[in-house]
Amino acid sequence: MKAIVYTQHGLPIDDAEALQDVELPAPLPGARDLLVRVRAVSVNPVDTKIRAGVAVTEPRVLGWDAAGIVEAVGAEVTLFQPGDEVFYAGAIHRPGSNSELHLVDERIVGRKPVSLDWAQSAAVPLTAITAWELLFDRLAVAQGSGEGQTLLVVGAAGGVGSMLVQLARQLTGLTVIGTASRPETRQWVASMGAHHVIDHRLPLAEELTRIGLPQVNYVASLTHTEQHFAQLIDVMAPQGHIAVIDDPATLDVVPLKRKSLALHWELMFTRSLYATADMIRQHQLLNDVAELIDKGVLKTTVAEHFGAINAGNLRRAHQLLESGRSRGKVVLAGF
Repeated sequence: MKAIVYTQHGLPIDDAEALQDVELPAPLPGARDLLVRVRAVSVNPVDTKIRAGVAVTEPRVLGWDAAGIVEAVGAEVTLFQPGDEVFYAGAIHRPGSNSELHLVDERIVGRKPVSLDWAQSAAVPLTAITAWELLFDRLAVAQGSGEGQTLLVVGAAGGVGSMLVQLARQLTGLTVIGTASRPETRQWVASMGAHHVIDHRLPLAEELTRIGLPQVNYVASLTHTEQHFAQLIDVMAPQGHIAVIDDPATLDVVPLKRKSLALHWELMFTRSLYATADMIRQHQLLNDVAELIDKGVLKTTVAEHFGAINAGNLRRAHQLLESGRSRGKVVLAGF
């Protein structure tokens, strides 16, 4: 099967060997695995972080978002059968989805939205799972609740932010405030449903006061948490909650004490990494997301389509994400 790999970590993305086209043996499904013929993928910051920072002793396939058709199933599979159209984000400790054939545990796979094409579907899973778990599991906001309370999403124009803004606006009563710094990203965040858009390059307290909401009850810090952490503590209401998904070198949590603030971490790979008892929740929530998309409540967050799935196009996608100037999701389709 065709696949795209990296063989040496830390190479600059403009190096032709940073990602390479190769042929690999087709994998065989384990007991609860689906063997999926991949039709489309999308690219996430985790792809670039692993390529840059994780050493390998053999070629490694990246990619943690895919949409495709089930080709074969393991002996204990009960949720899907060959021919089913699916979408999913995979598991970080297994080979990724940048290959023609891919193995994934059925418990973290959902049915593909009927109303979306392959590329549009591939843009959704990782960010939808992350946003859903952050909002409903980590911050523990109940669907339909939140009237009179506020959610500040830092980095709202990215993939996770784009989905989180939609979920919060459509499924809760929270007032949603997104941050973005450029005209095109500000417009994007507004189009996702944010009630207000503020500039994270300016003092957050001043920006929030400008829109008449000087304190926030919930914060989703999706990027540059170290840079904003002190400001976030300052603008949070007492007994508020902050959820973090990025990789700060360190965080001093002591200042959270005075306001009795709660800090939550969200990593969508936790359930698959540890095969948690509730791992199947990702199957269920992806099906819920697919239904919401097909009903027109949520929409895909595709911003760029980079063509076929190959090393050259993936290098371009990685380069865009590493620039810090992307919005929404970058997708690729077909081999």
